[in-house]
Parts: sequence; structure tokens; C-alpha cells
Amino acid sequence: MKLLQLPTLALEERIKEELEANPALEEDAEQIQEEDQYDNDEAGEAELDENGDPQEVEMKNDVEMEDYMDAEELDSYKYEVVNKGKDDDSREFVVVEGPGFRELLEQQLALRNMSDQEYMIAIYLVGCIDEDGYIRREIELIVDDLAFNNSITTDVNEVKKVLSIIHELDPPGIGAANLQECLLIQLNRKAEKTKDVLQAIEVVKNHMDEFSRKHYEKILKKLNIDSEELKEIMDVIKHLNPRPGNSDSKDLGVSEVVPDFIVSVNDGKVELSLNSRNMPELKISKEYIEMLKQYSKSKDKGGKEASSFIKGKIENAQWFIEALQQRYTTLLLTIQCLLEYQEEYFLTGDESKIRPMILKDISSRVGLDLSTISRVANSKYVQTPYGTFLLKTFFSESMSTDSGEEVSSREIKRILKDLVEAENKKKPLTDDELCEQLKEKGYNIARRTVAKYREQLEIPVGRMRKEV
Repeated sequence: MKLLQLPTLALEERIKEELEANPALEEDAEQIQEEDQYDNDEAGEAELDENGDPQEVEMKNDVEMEDYMDAEELDSYKYEVVNKGKDDDSREFVVVEGPGFRELLEQQLALRNMSDQEYMIAIYLVGCIDEDGYIRREIELIVDDLAFNNSITTDVNEVKKVLSIIHELDPPGIGAANLQECLLIQLNRKAEKTKDVLQAIEVVKNHMDEFSRKHYEKILKKLNIDSEELKEIMDVIKHLNPRPGNSDSKDLGVSEVVPDFIVSVNDGKVELSLNSRNMPELKISKEYIEMLKQYSKSKDKGGKEASSFIKGKIENAQWFIEALQQRYTTLLLTIQCLLEYQEEYFLTGDESKIRPMILKDISSRVGLDLSTISRVANSKYVQTPYGTFLLKTFFSESMSTDSGEEVSSREIKRILKDLVEAENKKKPLTDDELCEQLKEKGYNIARRTVAKYREQLEIPVGRMRKEV
């Protein structure tokens, strides 16, 4: 179950850990190439039958497990696992490594004219920057930490001085204490202080609360400006970066999304393959098998202990190989069932074709536990001709229209999103108004359900969608 819920990248790391921890487990990257070459050589030397065709040659394993293991232990024993079929695509991604986000900041600090102590404080402050690019800790607490943990005696004024140097680094806005300071840093660093920029500074500095709550009437009155001028001010502010720390997602631990399944449509048929990127072919080490064979014949205590140790490593390797194979089978069974259930969507890409589907629908079809299907749906991605999606997005509740037709809640969410996109932004639709428009289209749902779907779509309430 733990292996099943791992996405592709995490599984690769788990396999690497197992290979490092268990010497009885080996990666057989060249097996296919060697076997193909071996088959070609054997075909060339094969004896011909009476019809002139090559005779079948019975291949014998050069290692006989029966020599040192009980027959009952061999029943389920497999020597290797291949996690990809001959028709599966082998997809490789080129990743270019470069300096991390914090390393880039430290490189910029090295070019600044600072004392040794100021540089050490600056490095500490860079380490305090969170994933959004802010330093949210109070200066007094930072001073205490520097004294107790880094043996650096300083004061609030010196830390503020160093912090002002960090505010001059790129990307602009880095190291701010909050959104207001972040925006002000970026505005003050603009080379040209046009009228719009100066007014934007005034809005962010003195009217940030009204601006964030979209109380535009109050801003118009206080600054004595018209709507067109406010639009220009808002345009300046909207082009600022509220999260400068997201400039480098790699350093902030944002994982690359690698699809576990690849769906394509050829000649009107849906075709499926499992993404086997960097998935090694594993096998039991022949060296360890030979060692077990030798030590199993030993009668002394040391030989028996060595035999027991090696046998344990081989059994652990075998368990891991079988677990990977079971994971592969479960994934394939689940996604194949899902493809059959949602075939119309995968053929057309039309979201209105997505059928209402819950975990139980797939669980009952494939004969697997609900928790198993849930683990697959919540952590696996599928690449389709229409985009890459998390599997759980294809599961949705069933709702009935006025005509009695069952539709997916995903279809209702799509219509809800379309209504919000088409609304008058100067007077956005409330949840009650959205509910009424959905009812006019035949979807009889409650206002609280509209609010729930809106939140799931990450659409703010009407007041927060208002524009000038």
C-alpha cells in the first residue's frame, strides 16, 4: 500500500533507497539488450529440423534454487521484474541544474560592501526567507537567535540595516515582512517615478486595507481621482510580484508533475500505457544466490549465520520485487477500468461527456478495496491529449437536471466557471444569482452547493471579484 500511493518521482527515490540498502537487489539496465543479442546468437547457431526451420532450444538456468532452498519457498519466487511492456513509451526529461534560489541571493550578497559580521547576519536572514519570499519573524527575535544560536552580538538597528541591503537584491521585494512592504519595495525600485507609480505608492502605503478589500469608492474619494486614473494605478500594482520567493520553484521543494499514465487516441480507439520513466528492471543478485548456495552447505556456526543473513536479504529483495509487480498490476487494472467508464470523454475531450463516478463504481468493477482505489486516485496523474490531470478529478457526484438526466458535478462546475468568466466585473454575480442562473439552465441546486463548488474552483466571492 505504501508503494501504491507513491507518485512516479517518489517511487524512483524509494527504489534507489532499496538498492542502496539491500545488496541482494540489483538493477538490470542492460538485460533487454543482452537478451536480444543472446537470442540472435542462438538463432544463428540453432539446429534445423526436417523442414529446414530452427529447432526450439530448451534454455536452462545456470543457477538452480532447488539446490539450497525448500520447494515450498520456490513456488512464488521470481527472479526479476520488468515494469514496462514492449509497447510502452520510454519518456525522458532533460533537467538543467543551476544555482538554487538562496544560492543566487548569497552570490549577490558577496558583491556587497559589508563587514564580516554584517555578511554573517545577511546569510542568516536569507535562511529566514520563507517560500513566498518574506521574512515574517520579528526583528527582536532574530537578534536573540543570532546571539544564542550563532554567537553574534548585534542589535535591532544593525539587523534593520542589513535587511535594507537584502531589500536591494533581486528579485525585487525579497525579504519583506508582509505584502504591503513587498509591493512598496518594488514600487520604490522603479527607475521612472511616473504619476501612476507615485499614486500607486500612495495607495499601497496609506490605503492598503481599502485596496485589499476592494472598497474602490473610498479610494476614489480620498485621493480625489476618477475611475480611469484608478484603473491605471491598479494596472501598475497588478504587474508587481506578490510572491517573489516563487521565482525558483525547485529550491522551494515544488515537485515536478510526472504522469503515471499516458492516454492517447488513435483511429478512434483509446490507448493506454504506463509511464516507465527511469523505472529500473530489478533482479536478485546472482552473486548473492551463489553465496547462499555455498554457505547453505556449511556445517559450522559462522556459515549458518552467513547463510541466514544472505537468505534474509534475498527474501527482502524478493518481497520488494513482488510489491512493485503488484503495484504495477493494480495501477493498470484501475486506470483501464476508469478509461472504459469514461471512454466518451477520452475520445472527445468534451467535459460534458464525463459520467458521474464515485470510488465505489471502480472498486466494485475491479474487485479492489475502496481504500486502494482512493490511494491510486489521490496520487496519480494521467496525461491525455487534453492535458495532464490528477485521477481524482474524474470522480464526481451525480446530480439530476429538471429533465431527470444524471449529470456529473464536474459539468456543473464548468458551467459555474463559465458564468463567472462572463459576468460583468463591475457588478459580479452573488452566489444567489449564480444559483438562479444555474436553475434557469436546468440544474436545480442549493445556494450552499454553489458556494461549495465555487470554493473548490478557487473562485472568490462576488465582492472580491469586483473591478473598477
